Amino acid sequence: MSVILLDRDGVINHEPAGGVTSADAWDPLPGSIEAIAALSRAGYQLVIATNQPGLARGEFDLDDLEAMHAKMRALVEDAGGEIAAIFYCPHGPDDGCRCRKPATGMLDAIEAEFDTSLHDCYFVGDRLRDLQAAVAKGCKPVLVRTGQGEATLRSLLESPDAALAETTVFDDLAAFSQFVLL
Repeated sequence: MSVILLDRDGVINHEPAGGVTSADAWDPLPGSIEAIAALSRAGYQLVIATNQPGLARGEFDLDDLEAMHAKMRALVEDAGGEIAAIFYCPHGPDDGCRCRKPATGMLDAIEAEFDTSLHDCYFVGDRLRDLQAAVAKGCKPVLVRTGQGEATLRSLLESPDAALAETTVFDDLAAFSQFVLL
């Protein structure tokens, strides 16, 4: 089984200032839903790993988050694909949990749930913390230029990190999907 890990905000959907706080505000990036569906149809298990600090801050509740995820799943299913699982960290940046990226607790939970190693699987993100979690877990870090990707790329170019030297950069999730499926 080949797992591909995806961050959510900025990779699959737009991330407005203040974040996404409702299903109505959850808006997919162009081509992202089709990319997930195509990867799914090709036999990949698509797993979302997302920090959701808005829960800790009270900006939305669990019902709102579940509605966002139901909308995302429905769109992918309508496009002929499937999201294998969605894992999220409900904590804020100062809570000191093990599941908030760049920590690997969420990835450990994914490994346990799927009874597999994530070593050498792709992890697609738009922020440094996504890439750091990928490297710490032995995944292949992939940066997309959507969301915070351009700013992340600039910071990496200004302060290169040897651990992130193997990061592959794509314009968006659709371009990554095309690369994988070639």
